[in-house]
Amino acid sequence: MQFKDYYAVLGVARDATADDIKKAFRKLARKYHPDVSKEADAAARMSEINEANAVLSDPERRAAYDAIGQGHQAGERFTPPPDWDAGFEFRGGRPEGMDAGEFSDFFSELFGRMGQGARGQARAAPRGDGGAGFRAAGEDHHAKILLDIEDAWRGAHRRITLKVPQVDAQGRVRLVERTLEVNIPAGVKAGQFIRLAGQGGPGLGGAPAGDLMLEVHFKPHPRFRVDGADLVTELAVAPWEAALGAVVPVTLPDGSTLKVRVPAGAQGGQSVTVRGRGLPARTPGDLELQLRVVLPSAFDPRAKKLYEQMASDMPDFDARKVAAAQAERPGREETR
Repeated sequence: MQFKDYYAVLGVARDATADDIKKAFRKLARKYHPDVSKEADAAARMSEINEANAVLSDPERRAAYDAIGQGHQAGERFTPPPDWDAGFEFRGGRPEGMDAGEFSDFFSELFGRMGQGARGQARAAPRGDGGAGFRAAGEDHHAKILLDIEDAWRGAHRRITLKVPQVDAQGRVRLVERTLEVNIPAGVKAGQFIRLAGQGGPGLGGAPAGDLMLEVHFKPHPRFRVDGADLVTELAVAPWEAALGAVVPVTLPDGSTLKVRVPAGAQGGQSVTVRGRGLPARTPGDLELQLRVVLPSAFDPRAKKLYEQMASDMPDFDARKVAAAQAERPGREETR
């Protein structure tokens, strides 16, 4: 995917005001609109201009674009870093006058999911008893937050800070921060939303504010990976534990220890699943342990002697042939 320089598309400086951007867009639209333009590439240029305007005329998209676009040039290969948009607060809604098919892959990758948790428009509210004055409930806002797996395991109370784009008196976008106290329910999954009532956009005419929808994602964990409600981790075992079977300890995210049975004849790469010991919920997830057989170093004289004895006593053992046969019948062990 190639990086798009939206400022260059509109021909404005990076510190352009909202009015500068509006004027530049109108000037280019008069030149390239397919209904009036005689330029051969008018349709393509107009689509590009519309997309640039959709980003730079919107304070939230512009602030996010500025944050991720530092140091990048138009046309260079670009992949947004994981969770780059975490902590930005957005309104919902698709840019007016544009269909999903009109956006480039670059736009869709950066902004395609922004605002999915919010309805993106003001919600009508009943008029007052006197019927005078328009009232409309505030629109819902959306923000992506990163949590530790431990927070979802046991529940937590966390203070989070969100970056909120605002337009200053000069018409330039700046980021301000606001801090919120949030209760994290035990068992919350990636992709779920935590609703903070009344923390979205302000209402009109005394109507209630909208809600803030916090979309949950997890920070990388040194040991565990989350798959829905399941927890996946690696379990290292000694060769004799895998060959003969054993009961080994597994440390869970809350620091407690679970005893797990490794079946005799287990192989590296095999999974052992413990039902109901993943993320807690009404229907708890599972704990999936991916076995890794760790061999003693042959630099240890004791291990070297045993390896030499096995090589002498088992000359007909063909590791490649055994591995090929195992690959045809992969197994998964379940325990409770």
